[in-house]
Amino acid sequence: MRVDARRNREHLLATAKAVIAEQGPEASLNEIARRAGMGPGTLYRHFPTRQALLAAVFQDRVETLCAKAENLLAHPSADEALALWSRDVLAHALTDGGLSASMTLGGAGLGFDCHAAMRSAAAGLLTRAQREGRTRQDLDVEDFFQLVTGVALAASELPGGLGRADHLLSVTLAGLRG
Repeated sequence: MRVDARRNREHLLATAKAVIAEQGPEASLNEIARRAGMGPGTLYRHFPTRQALLAAVFQDRVETLCAKAENLLAHPSADEALALWSRDVLAHALTDGGLSASMTLGGAGLGFDCHAAMRSAAAGLLTRAQREGRTRQDLDVEDFFQLVTGVALAASELPGGLGRADHLLSVTLAGLRG
């Protein structure tokens, strides 16, 4: 891909992430192209269908989360690293806008297993925290995701947005300490 074409694709993807976070997966593709300062033809050259664009946005978000987890493995505090990544996962869940559901229900061929990537990222942080005695030994990756998702679901129904969700997550994480 030419440098300018790659730059256009990256800009469209970044714009799509922002618009989809605001409006959900049914956001207007024309609005995404307009906000990116490009024509719809450019958008469709890079992402021929709505599903292709949604899959690219979703994959980018998951890969970003997994890269953050990888970087946090070098954090000096294992439990703080897990807490920081938990907050990233929570923010992802709260700003998802139905994107995960649309990927699951739409049967999008992502070309990668997002669940396996997320489980692997979480396992590295969780295992380190458990090995250092900073997190309960009986917690597994599935428990971790259920707890963070539960906080996101509870917080989405309460006033206070991310601040309230962060408080609930802090309480949950305190209960996980070994």
